[in-house]
Amino acid sequence: MAQYALVGTADGRRPRLGRPVGVSRSAAAVGGVALLLPDGEPVSGRRASARAHAALLPLGRELARAGRPEGLVTQVVRYRGRGWNGTDAELAADASWAVAEAVRRYGDVPVCLIGHGMGARAALRAAGHPAVGAVLALAPWLPEEDVAAEPEPVRQLVGRRVLVVHGTNDSRTDPELSFRFAARAKKANRETCRFEVHTDGHGLRQYADEVRALAADFVLGALFGHPVARPLTDAMAAPPPIGLRMPLAAGFGSGARGRRRA
Repeated sequence: MAQYALVGTADGRRPRLGRPVGVSRSAAAVGGVALLLPDGEPVSGRRASARAHAALLPLGRELARAGRPEGLVTQVVRYRGRGWNGTDAELAADASWAVAEAVRRYGDVPVCLIGHGMGARAALRAAGHPAVGAVLALAPWLPEEDVAAEPEPVRQLVGRRVLVVHGTNDSRTDPELSFRFAARAKKANRETCRFEVHTDGHGLRQYADEVRALAADFVLGALFGHPVARPLTDAMAAPPPIGLRMPLAAGFGSGARGRRRA
């Protein structure tokens, strides 16, 4: 279990979990945990970005609302710093620590790792923890294919449900690289699919409502066995490349959002 030990920097910085996002679970049983992992930078010694942290709060609140009946706790991980930093893979180490910390706090409950950009790569890397049942990778930052380097691992995803979501106009992280990664992951783990958000960029802001609805559908299905929308079922079942280039339709989840508000 050494890989999940508390890690820190020379100046004493430690990863941490703050208060749950959205709905308070102080008086209710916890049924599952969604850990949100913010974006970062390839190389940096600076402190974690408050802006990247804040960018995940709307998704965290949506998941907290949707998962309230099941006792879902949603928390955004605060990294030691914002850099991946090569083979140190610091964000992935912080993600692994966060899973172990969630288990320590809440007991034997299922965990979904949800990351954006570099946080998505961290989520995929940290999926090997036994508590992780699902991974959602939003606009994942993945390395260029390099024949001299080891390919990005996928064996840790076996037995998990995996959803990759990427905007086709992302200029910061290459959608084609996430497609290639998903294709390799699908060979190791059939419970893998990928959605494309046409014309959207790295922040997935143009179709933010649809992305959040898809995320909630996926998390509730993966952690609690809820029925999921037909496009998600079809994407999981379809062979490559169909299930890895599933378009996210405008208005996805609008009916479910209306029922929750009613």
